[in-house]
Amino acid sequence: MTIPTPPPGLPRTAGELRSSGHELRSIKVEMRENLLTSLRSGQARWPGIVGFDRTVLPQLERALIAGHDVVLLGERGQGKTRLLRALHSLLDEWTPVIEGSELGEHPMHPITPVSLRRAAELGDELPVAWRHRSERYVEKLATPDTSVGDLVGDVDPVKVAEGRSLGDPETIHYGLVPRAHRGIVTINELPDLAERIQVALLNVMEERDIQIRGYSLRLPLDVLLVATANPEDYTNRGRIITPLKDRFGAEIRTHYPEEIDDEVSLMRQEADLPAEVGDHLLEVLARFVDHLRESSAVDQRSGVSARFAIAAAETVAAAALHRSALTGEEPPVARPVDLAAVPAVLRGKIEFEAGEEGREDELLGYLLRRSVADTSRGLFAGLDLQSLADAVVDGHPVATGEQITGKSVLTALPELPVLHQVAERAGVRAEDSPGRIASAVELALESLYLAKRLGKDSDDDRSVYS
Repeated sequence: MTIPTPPPGLPRTAGELRSSGHELRSIKVEMRENLLTSLRSGQARWPGIVGFDRTVLPQLERALIAGHDVVLLGERGQGKTRLLRALHSLLDEWTPVIEGSELGEHPMHPITPVSLRRAAELGDELPVAWRHRSERYVEKLATPDTSVGDLVGDVDPVKVAEGRSLGDPETIHYGLVPRAHRGIVTINELPDLAERIQVALLNVMEERDIQIRGYSLRLPLDVLLVATANPEDYTNRGRIITPLKDRFGAEIRTHYPEEIDDEVSLMRQEADLPAEVGDHLLEVLARFVDHLRESSAVDQRSGVSARFAIAAAETVAAAALHRSALTGEEPPVARPVDLAAVPAVLRGKIEFEAGEEGREDELLGYLLRRSVADTSRGLFAGLDLQSLADAVVDGHPVATGEQITGKSVLTALPELPVLHQVAERAGVRAEDSPGRIASAVELALESLYLAKRLGKDSDDDRSVYS
């Protein structure tokens, strides 16, 4: 990530900073005031966060206004990390620091022995640098091998070897939390942190200071500590120790998208699609994921991550691009036939309940067909598809598959007014590419098959509606 260059004209010494009228604010006050300003102005505060508008975000905003440290509790793939990474947008774009200070201290409030000495010696000539808000966010993935030294600090043997005594506070090498002074510290998967390491955070969260190997050193740290945890980790694999959990001011439950439209928006936003995938196919995938999250055969403690939906959309797009390479069809457009690639490729991303061994493919196939039926039922509600069914039955079978172009699908059918209506329901215009029109028509054919109004014969690489 490229750090922007500070704008010209900013104060460069402590004296200039004081003369400019700059006021020192703690990070929690800074975030509270910036959040309240954005609330009053109605501007977007959480870009890229989907599905939390009425649930998680109001709770988080209230916690930040209250000045609370926060833990987000939720299953995998619910956007917890994405949400926490958006927190730094509530910081001032630029903040002054003592130039060269190890912990990025404010020129009006040095806290380390070195900075205190420099401030006393230089006075108003103390040099000031400017730090961008993106540099004030640090993130640590909690792993069993994380040490107290990583988070808080330890004695630096190099500084001791230089001749300083072990009692000299300047021999300390500061860890991640002190280095995030005047910033946001995020610890992902906090329960995976060993309990003895969690103890080291108690002083940071309550007394806002650190203790390193018995040093009598008090650093009034100014940090916002936020963490994520999985409910399964919370109760089984690991836990947040009770004293530490008590120090978090707010525990907020996250969730998967509750609306199909939110899941579609998330896929559209996050997926890297090398071919065109229509909203009707994304809706099928969104419903598929929703059915998986409700299925008693799927281990819901593990959850069905939003990454599954994103990977499914990318798989469907890849299947369309693969067909395009084989047939020369341009532009590559996904069709319902490409949905068949999803269960086989992504089966390993789902944990099934014990006792479902051997039925995984059957279950995934059933839920995918159900998702297609649900989508087409809503998309074509009130539309009479009988003329399309009659045309297929009366001698116009339609073949589709990996090596069959959209144009071939359309030329197999006679000119029917209902085809234009089907395309219109899917948001496709008459002048659009054959692939787009065929994608909508194929969904209508599949819905007729699922309603037992058409037959379908399938082999390895093609299916025929008849």
